[in-house]
Amino acid sequence: MGLGLVPLGLAFGVLVTQSGLAWWWASVFTALVYAGSFEFLLVGLVAGVAPLGTVALTAFLVNIRHVFYPLSFPLHRVRGRLTKAYSTFALTDEAYALTTGERARSWPGRRILWLQLYMHLYWVGGATAGGLLGSLVPEGVTGLDFALTALFAVLVLDAIRDRRDDLPTPVLALLSALAARLLLPGQMMPVACALFTAALLTRRLATRGRTRHA
Repeated sequence: MGLGLVPLGLAFGVLVTQSGLAWWWASVFTALVYAGSFEFLLVGLVAGVAPLGTVALTAFLVNIRHVFYPLSFPLHRVRGRLTKAYSTFALTDEAYALTTGERARSWPGRRILWLQLYMHLYWVGGATAGGLLGSLVPEGVTGLDFALTALFAVLVLDAIRDRRDDLPTPVLALLSALAARLLLPGQMMPVACALFTAALLTRRLATRGRTRHA
């Protein structure tokens, strides 16, 4: 996963410089914001001098999924206030995907913390290198912003393989995305997340009702 974050960070750094920002903004964004997909959006917002309220609302809509991550993230294994604070700050999609699988159930808190720290360093290092080398990449190169989508696709495939007996979940995700695309294509991401959350809650309530009845 760390090696996968390096080219992703390179793509982000190149995107920063090609947007007209100084190369060191890539280091600042990745070290202090560290919000993955929102950072790609933040580059355009900063370059376009978007109002602070717009930036805050965009951050909320894009990262609202993180509200549900602590429900199953093993933060209780991490010891100490400072380490817990950093582990919460470094709770990315990739960290969540790696630490909530079957193979990670026996991982101690130290391993979880080091995993998050190394992924953070990979991300900052890749973005810094991309910012420094961004001027060497031709401006006509396209598709750099798709690197994050490609990484998410890999995480989804791994999750499906890890939970082969839970096929309805990816089906619900696909149906939610298609419905959002048809209903509100301009707000596809938040609408799809809302529909997917509602579908999961409905399935949970229905399953609990059948269990109690049995």
